[in-house]
Amino acid sequence: MPFNNLRKQHPHHQPGRKHFAVLLDPDNLDEASCLNLLALSETHQVDFFFVGGSLIMTDNQASIIRLIKENSSIPVILFPSSSLYIDKQADGILLLSLISGRNPEFLIGQHVLSAPILKASQLQVYPTGYILVDTGRQTTASYMSGTTPIPYNKPAIAACTAMAGELLGLRYIYLDGGSGAQQPISPDMIAAVREAVDIPMIVGGGINTAAKAQVALEAGADVIVVGNHIEKNPGFLAEVSHLIASYNVALDVHR
Repeated sequence: MPFNNLRKQHPHHQPGRKHFAVLLDPDNLDEASCLNLLALSETHQVDFFFVGGSLIMTDNQASIIRLIKENSSIPVILFPSSSLYIDKQADGILLLSLISGRNPEFLIGQHVLSAPILKASQLQVYPTGYILVDTGRQTTASYMSGTTPIPYNKPAIAACTAMAGELLGLRYIYLDGGSGAQQPISPDMIAAVREAVDIPMIVGGGINTAAKAQVALEAGADVIVVGNHIEKNPGFLAEVSHLIASYNVALDVHR
């Protein structure tokens, strides 16, 4: 299951286990809000922090990661928009290949720059096929990468894209509606990708209610990612955590 080698208490693959990741954008956090989220995340069993953003305007990232490492046992996984944002303090990195787009810079270009840094680091590398989906408004990620997201109502394109990523040897698929998505990725698309590949699937963007998280889990998401909404409504973190815990109890796996 994704990233479980970072959690010593879960050394073995647990089929069907669901995970919860909180995406932290360094631009949106100060020390106080970060510490508040860390306390909530420890209480409500968040599995991973993804740290990064499509356009980082401050130099907050290093200090936010340091703060997390000093105050939390939850693994920190980099969610980088480019090779500029590799930070060796983290536990791992989603090495994202933007397979929904046709911009070589984000399919392989940034990776060539990153490779020697990553090889020399202790970071655990997670090769991830990153698929942007049109969820009603242009995202920073699609604009900055100069790529067109997959149309919302075209699950077959997403499924074939994910299949190609798996055949190329990528080990995770990340379906992302982007920050501020007007709606989450459709259950039809999640289910189509789940059917098409055997590798774990991460789903994020527009998941701002427990009901939407449940729909994504039932459609086949292995990891639910919540970002913006937690910053506005920290109580939502508890709701998603309880939902995922109840799934894992039903599946007879333990967090």
